[in-house]
Amino acid sequence: MDGVARGTLRIHLGAAPGVGKTHAVLDEAHRRASRGTDVVIGLVETHGRRHTADQLTGLEVLPRRAVTHRGVTRTELDVDAVLARHPEVVVVDELAHTNAPGSRNPHRWQDVDEILDAGIHVLSTVDLQHPESLDDVVEQITGTAQQETVPDAVVRRAGQVELVDTTAEALRRRPAHVDPAERVDAAPADRVDEEPRRYAAEHDTDLVWETRERVVVALTGGPEGETLVRRASRVAQRSGGDLLAVHVLASDGLTGASPGALRTLRELVDSLGGSYHQVVGDDVAAALLEFARSVDATQLVIGTSRRSRWARAVRRGIGGQVVADSGEIDVHVVTHAAAGSRGWRLPPLTGALTARRRWTGLLLAVVGVPVLTTLCLLTGASLPVVLLAFLLLVLAVALTGGLWPALVAAVLGGLAENWFVVPPTRQFTVHRMDDVVALLSGLVVATAVATVVDRSARRATVAARSRAETAMLASLARSVLAGDRALPSLLEQIREAFGLRSVTMVERTRDGEGAVGTCGRPDAGGEAVETVGITDTLALRLAGRPLPAEERRLLVAFAEQAAVALHQRRLTAQAAEADRLAAGNSMRSALLAAVSHDLRTPLAGIKAAVSALRAADLDLDDADRAELTATIEESTDRLVDLVENLLDMSRLQAGVVSPVLSPSDLPAVAQRALRTLDATDRARVRLDWPDDLPLVRADPGLLERVAANLVGNAVRHASAGPVTVAAAALGARVELRVVDRGPGVALADRDRVFAPFQRLGDAPAGQGVGLGLAVARGLTEAMGGSLTAEDTPGGGLTMVASLRAAAVPVPATPLPAP
Repeated sequence: MDGVARGTLRIHLGAAPGVGKTHAVLDEAHRRASRGTDVVIGLVETHGRRHTADQLTGLEVLPRRAVTHRGVTRTELDVDAVLARHPEVVVVDELAHTNAPGSRNPHRWQDVDEILDAGIHVLSTVDLQHPESLDDVVEQITGTAQQETVPDAVVRRAGQVELVDTTAEALRRRPAHVDPAERVDAAPADRVDEEPRRYAAEHDTDLVWETRERVVVALTGGPEGETLVRRASRVAQRSGGDLLAVHVLASDGLTGASPGALRTLRELVDSLGGSYHQVVGDDVAAALLEFARSVDATQLVIGTSRRSRWARAVRRGIGGQVVADSGEIDVHVVTHAAAGSRGWRLPPLTGALTARRRWTGLLLAVVGVPVLTTLCLLTGASLPVVLLAFLLLVLAVALTGGLWPALVAAVLGGLAENWFVVPPTRQFTVHRMDDVVALLSGLVVATAVATVVDRSARRATVAARSRAETAMLASLARSVLAGDRALPSLLEQIREAFGLRSVTMVERTRDGEGAVGTCGRPDAGGEAVETVGITDTLALRLAGRPLPAEERRLLVAFAEQAAVALHQRRLTAQAAEADRLAAGNSMRSALLAAVSHDLRTPLAGIKAAVSALRAADLDLDDADRAELTATIEESTDRLVDLVENLLDMSRLQAGVVSPVLSPSDLPAVAQRALRTLDATDRARVRLDWPDDLPLVRADPGLLERVAANLVGNAVRHASAGPVTVAAAALGARVELRVVDRGPGVALADRDRVFAPFQRLGDAPAGQGVGLGLAVARGLTEAMGGSLTAEDTPGGGLTMVASLRAAAVPVPATPLPAP
């Protein structure tokens, strides 16, 4: 409101629900009323508390506004009642409240903003968790997302903020009028945590402050994860504490668990009301304990080791290290079905190495042992040198072919040493412990080196595949988000990436199953056909080779992106249809407005003139009758022009304008267009074009409509000033310029003048429906031309219609007689 000073807002900020904000704001209202201030109660929520209701005594309470939505009636703040009463101060409780659907504003703070703009001071209340910037912090602390918030700017604009607080013990004793008991109990508990945490930070201590139970469960992504999460959830529920799940990622990024398994566990944690976290660390036990201490955990739940009893006897493992270093944190070691199930066993015959490398290693072992034995015998090498030579051969075979070729080399080399080098020669005997140690050393070295090689190759393969998958998915996701990948191209990419013959996306509806996109040749007979589900209604139909499990996992990710592309395509189509309907509705609304206003004026003129001519009691002379007849003719011409423009616009909107282009004489067409003007207006028009102006390629009838609309528009807006119609050739085009000296059009409104039903407020009702320029541009573009607006030097507006010059054939010159 102009000239009215904005009111001030005073907020009573509660440290937690139930600390007494409403009580404090009513005390302030009574204090101001006792000093003679005009104070009213706009809205106060008592929540059934008798003491709060008693505080309303002696204060004027304004009635509330009833709002009904879906059969449910709620009462909200009546802003109109407050503005009509216009007190000095109004009390509005619960500033963060969300109004019922159908209210004046979506939020109560918006109601308060209107009241402040009216110059009325407002006393209100807000809880500490309601400012919008604290929403994520509150959710992290309480585990509950806030449904009602207040923008920080509203709180910052308050003239005064008063903190209302109480002790945790008093708040616990206070009945839970606002929130359930567990939330009221949690609010002071969270506040009690602040001081111990601050003390721990200042004194650099790792002590765990047991102000509230926090249960951390360690997840590896293995089969025991679900058992651990549910057990930890029961522990947290019994103690009334929080549940936090944590997974430790290895720093090399290659030894992590399956993303699908972790995603399933994360969904389970979320469904149980817990929070999921990931930390990075090579020392899993140290990382777990560091995380537990950082969140002040009181209990830690881990699963018993899946290693065999022999492995646990040699090394205590992560569980034993956690128990030994836990300190003040209680550790629960939970057994499960997979405990101790992984005994020691040899790696498989087919590791990560390629078959070519394994066969090469085996060939090196078979050929290398005889060759090396021959060299040792020829050179007369001593036994230590022979043993070292065969050990190097085992290393070479292990690095080349992996475990099994290395074992073959170790056994063959040991036998060759015993037969040819170790005395007595030419027989297999073991007389000394050194012989046993030499043979076992070769086997151990072969196993150790080959295992390392196999693991390195496996990790390199996994890393390369992961990089390729990540790159493919990232590219696919970017393309889908950018909207430059249509569904057929995505299906084609799936077909090429997985070597399939055809890929078809099918959708199940009430009428059955149908294809919504396909690529390749789906009619291939005799080939495997698989169906991969995407959603409840969408699936991919694959024809070609069977896919292994690891490729199916990646295929599901591709399929989900294809589903997103399908959804985007449908949303785009719906948006286009909505735009079309909105444009149609806008056109209909504008047409109704035109009919109700602009078309009525000429009809009213005709009706009045005809009624006067037919009136028997009027004594009209010849001059009066001529004037009335002229009025009828003028109004009829105006009505014809309006109707023709409406018809032309409807044809353009429907896309049914089909111009018949032919070489046309632009000056002749422009002169015919001037016949639509009266004698006075025609006298104001000046024509200017050269005698050698080329013909234009246009539809003569449509071109006449364009010229008539441009000239008529210029005459109306140039008042009594002159209008110039000029034409000139510019290269392969001819320009028609209609120049006026009127008020002109601002640069920001240049495009708006060509929109239907736009007059920019410069023409009174009854002088056209604002279609002339829209029709002129549409017809010009239909003929392959363009229509633009430019400033007239010295003031005014120039309309420029540019058309293609007609290619007039040159007469053929006859050839001379031979």
